[in-house]
Amino acid sequence: MAILMAMSSYSVAEAKNNLPRLLDRMLAGEAVTITRRGKPIARLEPAEPPARTNGAVDLEWFQRVRVKPKNPINSVDLIRQMRDED
Repeated sequence: MAILMAMSSYSVAEAKNNLPRLLDRMLAGEAVTITRRGKPIARLEPAEPPARTNGAVDLEWFQRVRVKPKNPINSVDLIRQMRDED
């Protein structure tokens, strides 16, 4: 079973200016690639991958590295808002 992850690319300048945010995204499981002139030159990955037991991912690791949103989204309100926009 393959797990799809979002992949984001950032220029060297963007990476320099946003390194803490990129590290948080990487720890949350997003593939983060740094580019120079549009060509990939580096990829950020955790120093210690999540522990696995019998193919299962360690949930405690996910809880430690999870990026918590600054403004949580209420899905019911979001769906109502999207419905009412038409």
